[in-house]
Amino acid sequence: MSEANQDPNPAGKDDYDSESIQHLSDVDHVRLRPGMYVGNIDEQGLHHLVYELVDNSIDEVMAGHAKNVLVTIRNDGSCSVEDDGRGIPVDRHEEESVKQGREVTALEVVMTNLKAGGKFDKKSYKTSGGLHGIGIKAVNFLSQWCEVQVFRNGHMYQQEFERGVPQGEARRMGATSKRGTKVSFKPDGTIFTTTKFQFDKLQKRLRDLAFLNNGVRIKFHDERNGQTEEFHYERGIVEYVEYLNRATEAIHNEPVYVSGESEGVQFEIALQYVNEYTENLHAYVNNIHTPDGGTHVVGFRTALTRTLNAYGKKEDMFKDVTVSGEDFREGLTVVIAVRVPHPQFQSQTKNRLLNAEVEGIINASFGEYFSKFLEENPKVAKTILKKATLAAEAREAARKAKEAIRVRKNALSGGGLPGKLRDCLSKKMEECELYLVEGDSAGGSAEGGRLRDFQAILPLRGKIINAYKSREDKVLANEEVQSMIQAIGAGIGMEQDLSRRRYNKVIIMTDADVDGSHIRTLLLCFFYRQMYQLITGGHVYVAQPPLFRVKSKKDTYYVQTEEEMKSQLLNKGLSDCELDLRDGKIISGADMTKLCTTLADMDEAIIALERRGISLRAHAQRKDSEGRLPYYHVFLGVHDKWFVSASELDQFKSEQEKVAGKELAVDESAVVEAGNGKPSSQLHITELHEVRTINSGLAELKRAFGFEIDVLIPQERTGSDEARYVLRRGDHETDLQDLRTLVGAVRDLGQKGLTVTRFKGLGEMNAEELRETTLDPANRTLLKVSMRDAGSADDMFRVLMGEKVEPRREFIERHALEVRNLDV
Repeated sequence: MSEANQDPNPAGKDDYDSESIQHLSDVDHVRLRPGMYVGNIDEQGLHHLVYELVDNSIDEVMAGHAKNVLVTIRNDGSCSVEDDGRGIPVDRHEEESVKQGREVTALEVVMTNLKAGGKFDKKSYKTSGGLHGIGIKAVNFLSQWCEVQVFRNGHMYQQEFERGVPQGEARRMGATSKRGTKVSFKPDGTIFTTTKFQFDKLQKRLRDLAFLNNGVRIKFHDERNGQTEEFHYERGIVEYVEYLNRATEAIHNEPVYVSGESEGVQFEIALQYVNEYTENLHAYVNNIHTPDGGTHVVGFRTALTRTLNAYGKKEDMFKDVTVSGEDFREGLTVVIAVRVPHPQFQSQTKNRLLNAEVEGIINASFGEYFSKFLEENPKVAKTILKKATLAAEAREAARKAKEAIRVRKNALSGGGLPGKLRDCLSKKMEECELYLVEGDSAGGSAEGGRLRDFQAILPLRGKIINAYKSREDKVLANEEVQSMIQAIGAGIGMEQDLSRRRYNKVIIMTDADVDGSHIRTLLLCFFYRQMYQLITGGHVYVAQPPLFRVKSKKDTYYVQTEEEMKSQLLNKGLSDCELDLRDGKIISGADMTKLCTTLADMDEAIIALERRGISLRAHAQRKDSEGRLPYYHVFLGVHDKWFVSASELDQFKSEQEKVAGKELAVDESAVVEAGNGKPSSQLHITELHEVRTINSGLAELKRAFGFEIDVLIPQERTGSDEARYVLRRGDHETDLQDLRTLVGAVRDLGQKGLTVTRFKGLGEMNAEELRETTLDPANRTLLKVSMRDAGSADDMFRVLMGEKVEPRREFIERHALEVRNLDV
């Protein structure tokens, strides 16, 4: 046996045996490997949970069974998605009931069995976005709690889960005239790095779905800020194109629209040309965005080029110029939406469609329609072709400008680098960084603070040209643009070659004021238009200077965010403080940390409860013998009741149905009061989702410290000024009347002896501070510019950098209250 084939650890060969093979349950597998099911555990994966539920509702819309979808973000951080579709089946699932030896409904199987779903045979859903049927299970398994309500066959059914585990069987709650499914869930903070939903991110996805499914009505409500949006578009993707072009001028009034079906493939295409210099294409398959295109996009582009080329030649419009497919697509905004019974994608990310038959269908169908449209609308046809001719001329001018840059580069000494570039010493591209710095003065500070071995500085004078609304040849003639192109060295546009770049990281470093933000936007716009590969390759960054400088007697350090500052003050305050309970007991050390962590986790939920108009003091009077607060608020006629558990609610409902002699009707929309004061058979149930979190915290306080809920509530004055609790740190004492104020008091202690300065931006820092905070890799924070959604990026640039002022004003008005660190 050769040495290479020998076992390096013969003694351990038996370590790999049957005991090494683990069998995980479905829920354990999803929770152990969440990225396999929702992409990742950051904000992208968090929002994917909502998308999965909404996609299920939209599948009901596509199948013709639903028209309305309601998405609500609750005050406690939970989310609910409701539709008026058929409702998840709730009858007995024979196979699973026999297998488990108990009554198991189809609803429970759908929520807990990865191998169960209604989208495998294409009988229930002809086309759908979700192909594997595990989306709703991933939501259930990755949630702290999940609740499903089904309105079906005249009845309302409900089942609760905690981290994917059923908390009882599906129960019939009462009669209802509603139909559909409502899923409520709270993301598990032990899985996701953040559990705060972003309004704008969800808003965009819901708006897109409403455009793609004309007639559907999607309502979106955020209880946290009171914002409500409703999306309803009868003309579908035609209105989508008009929306995308809201910030620019169209060169023909009405978008061109064509739809049809062939071989089971349905398609819709809407397009309009505008006074822009880029193609703005949005392609979808079964409501799934395909940013990398695929056969549906290839078929469209082939037909567009062929048809316009044929018409232009027939009309003799290409006398002195050769027009390419790229020229025909300049300034084109187009939405392509296809529905394919059995879509094949390039990968699990579904970025590119592979079905070969779709290319031929779109090519033939759109080509035939568009050719007829050009013949019937000669004025529009000639306007489009004139723009394509100008694009070809501009392309030729840009080619000459690029050639001039190359000639200049070769003619200059020092490799053609711009004179104001302060280059680094290293020639190893992998470790080299280029800082693009706002202004010569800031460049001087950066020059003094940089690490010369691998950091280069390129000062930019003033604001560079707007690369979004300027012709390419004009952009390339700009002096600052030429300096960046020469310094980076990778070329531009289609000729860009990342292997020739001189720096591995290009870092935008501007002030946090209005001018700095504008320059940063202009630079990002330039990279998006001319150096797209540099962004997609992950080589463009934005320097993130710290928000706070903290000085103590011994040292100075910097803190990036408000949340990090609060965390540091809390930790510092906890390091040497104690809580005197005034009964001979003292809490300190690890117990003190545990107490503050539990209280901080509960506080957001308590605030959410108080936003409902329910004070903690009043609600505490309704606790049960175990100290749990009521979760259900039930109205029956003019009377209301509070219940801690589902079993209590079920018992009450059963008793009232015996009195009424019939099944009670369930209403969720509003509290129903009997006008004549007589008992009503209408049951209204309000669930206080935030109470789940509060009860969990109360249980932890009781288990760890023996505390009851009264420690969170200020006590009535009895004539004595003596504090209930004393927070002590050395000789300093803080009186507390309840423990809800403890966390803030500990933070105040943490700030003692510190001088905390809040920065506005780089302009306030000297060279030494700039090095320590923003240039030194050991301390700095860089934000990588990614391109997860090129369509959204293009839309944002069009709004912020386009010709029309009104969309820009609307954007500012909508987001004005979200501004932080405003430079006035």
